[in-house]
Amino acid sequence: MKKCIAMMLVLAMTLSMTACGSKKDKVYHVGICQLVQHDALDAATDGFMDALKEELGDQVEFDEQNASGDPATCATIINQFVSNEVDLILANATPALQAAQAGTDTIPILGTSVTEYGVALGIKNFDGTVGGNISGTSDLAPLDQQAQMLNDLFPDAKTVGLIYCSAEANSQYQVDTVQAYLEGMNYTCTQYPFADSNDIASVVQKAVDENEVLYVPTDNTAASNAEVIKNICVPAKIPVVAGEEGICEGCGVVTLSISYYDLGVATGKMAAKILKGESDISSMPIEYAPQFTKKYNKEICDALEIPIPEDYVAIGE
Repeated sequence: MKKCIAMMLVLAMTLSMTACGSKKDKVYHVGICQLVQHDALDAATDGFMDALKEELGDQVEFDEQNASGDPATCATIINQFVSNEVDLILANATPALQAAQAGTDTIPILGTSVTEYGVALGIKNFDGTVGGNISGTSDLAPLDQQAQMLNDLFPDAKTVGLIYCSAEANSQYQVDTVQAYLEGMNYTCTQYPFADSNDIASVVQKAVDENEVLYVPTDNTAASNAEVIKNICVPAKIPVVAGEEGICEGCGVVTLSISYYDLGVATGKMAAKILKGESDISSMPIEYAPQFTKKYNKEICDALEIPIPEDYVAIGE
């Protein structure tokens, strides 16, 4: 009897050690769906991967996919992740997040580079926590401060054109909000939506012809076509106030900037807690960038002869 009990104890200890070992040695498979390649989204993905590798080392493997700006491709990528039964999905940008939401309600989804989750996911009276299998980080900069930045630099302007991609719900939210602030400052504002990259040049040209200043929100399609915007605005001497640093570096004069790399790092730390079982994604609130910096594009400001206040930092410095 004693021999039998001893054998049972050894077996129990062996099973326990095996279970602990399997958990310690488990490799987590993380699918990354990034809407399009541009500096801001690339930096967020890099920060996410670096943070997760720092937390989990060789226990994490990534399947990194880029949709080349096509929301339909985001859906295809997400469906493949679901079929492969990945342990977690990073959805980088709003269309990627929307595709992930539609694709699975069980696999944990973290968004990043998403401006406003309530708008993106159709949640009324959003309180800061999505619930279910979704959380993440937001790249929303204070829109009232962006409007004030425009007013500080161009107080004598009377007309502002707001350029954005109509396919991006968060862009619509931003221009609506900024327009309300600007109209409270007595600017006349007009929205200029473009459907995709095919008509951006004609839309920007119309906006340039009709306005003294342009505002471009945090918008993935605009970011991917910043050179197009620059080549129309700079020769016409029309300044662009941008929603984020990548767009400002490409075609703008000033922005209220966040670090997308740091935003990705924050998202990676959230992912580690979820994968290690330390946090329940359903109760994790959306996290925001910790700080914002006033930045300017020296090359374009010099070309347009725009004096910049001392509290701004040149992009790249």
